[in-house]
Amino acid sequence: MALAPIRILLVDDHFMVRLGLRSLLEKQPGLRIVAEADSGVEALEQCARHQLDVVLMDVRMPEMNGVSATAAICKQYPAIKVIMLTTYEGDEDIFQALSAGARAYFLKTVTGDELVKGIRAVQAGEHCLPPEVASKLALHFSTGSLSPREREVLELIASGRGNKEIAEQLRLAENTVKNHVKAILEKLGAQDRTQAVSTAIQRGILHLQ
Repeated sequence: MALAPIRILLVDDHFMVRLGLRSLLEKQPGLRIVAEADSGVEALEQCARHQLDVVLMDVRMPEMNGVSATAAICKQYPAIKVIMLTTYEGDEDIFQALSAGARAYFLKTVTGDELVKGIRAVQAGEHCLPPEVASKLALHFSTGSLSPREREVLELIASGRGNKEIAEQLRLAENTVKNHVKAILEKLGAQDRTQAVSTAIQRGILHLQ
């Protein structure tokens, strides 16, 4: 008896990316593209509308990003397995996606064969992290994570605000802000505020709008 095809939802806000994925995957035996979505919100709508096995999910999208959508899908539809497919390779991006419930994390430089193998492996109950992704994730655990307050301070640093302005906006003492900045620099291995912002962007802690 032939096995039922793996039913897939493509989620990416770029039409050409979805078109390329559809063209690639539809040629593979046992894989079927059931639907597409261009945002996390639409992804949830498609999950409610169709019987799905696997979702290929981008990280950064309008309305609802891929991490938030992944968390919602895994909570509401636990039988659906989410695979992240993205250009974002920061350790924080990877950590957040896996924490949300993603079973695999692939960069868009992945080969077609690797992606197809990953889809089949995830459907079989496995988790997939290519070596380059696993090494990035190891970095996350080898350095201290920023606290929610430190993230707030870092975002304000990135927007060009000084310690006094940050203190006023967050209603903190200026010395407290200085301590947060010191902790941020240490955790990111940065020499100054500019390097801290640059490192945070590279690691996916901050995203350029």
